[in-house]
Amino acid sequence: MDFGKLADISRVDFTLPPDHEGTASALQKNAAEAKAAPAIFVGLPVWVNKAWTGHIYPASMREKDSLLWYGKQFNTIELNSTHYHIPGPDTIDRWRHAVPQGFRFCPKFPQLISHEAQLRHTQDLTATFCEAIAGLEEKLGVSFLQLPPSFGPRQLRDLEAFVQFVPESVPLAVELRHPDWFKDATAAQELYEVLEKYRVGTVLTDVAGRRDVLHMRLTTPMAMVRFVGNGLHPTDYSRIDAWVERLQQWLETGLEQLYFFVHEPDNIAAPDLAIYLIEKLNTVCGLQVKPPKKFVQAVQGELF
Repeated sequence: MDFGKLADISRVDFTLPPDHEGTASALQKNAAEAKAAPAIFVGLPVWVNKAWTGHIYPASMREKDSLLWYGKQFNTIELNSTHYHIPGPDTIDRWRHAVPQGFRFCPKFPQLISHEAQLRHTQDLTATFCEAIAGLEEKLGVSFLQLPPSFGPRQLRDLEAFVQFVPESVPLAVELRHPDWFKDATAAQELYEVLEKYRVGTVLTDVAGRRDVLHMRLTTPMAMVRFVGNGLHPTDYSRIDAWVERLQQWLETGLEQLYFFVHEPDNIAAPDLAIYLIEKLNTVCGLQVKPPKKFVQAVQGELF
């Protein structure tokens, strides 16, 4: 992820901001209701990475089997390929059958809808996309709409019309990047009211160069976090520790679903930080999320 990327992070304050005042009420609406154990999904933004072969994939793995093995290791994927083209039915079927029960795909809406048209006059394309990803059936997680930095508060009505059009069968979260959403308290309040009205979630993006987008406002009992690390810098781990502490609080007060996606430069080290996150969540929050298995390669002669 290039958004918010910095070459020098030495002066960045990575302190996790306090919750937005509306987050508690969004969670408390569900806290008193009887519900199943929270659904916890941790994953990465891609499933193909040659550097993972012999690490989280077996050394003998064929590249075409990457999704099969990814599904054995993680239980969700930030599906960025759908941002560039809408997959056909055969592709959707192949993806769905490659992963086990319990896995969730989180497709990103096409850039033709979000960036080029900026949500206007996109009903036909949106319907086509929603129909396509609905083919993932029970393996469809929360889709996400990433809006460009040029999409600001003056376009709130376009956003409202769009989220109203997306069928309830396609869960949705929105990622916002225009600075005015976070500077203008009135605009932010109007935005969150719209999202709560249509049961649309928010995306929390934790990245070095744009701390403002880490608004810490949940509008549903679901949290989607996009975490961007810095090559396993020590702050990557301390930031994850802070997230685990916050997530523990949210889980205790009504959080029902978590999607947490770990990004790293070239994503080579992303599995290692994701494993660290899963182990911390299990220890601190009493969860039982299965951590990925590492494939350790034997060194010639070490058995003699």
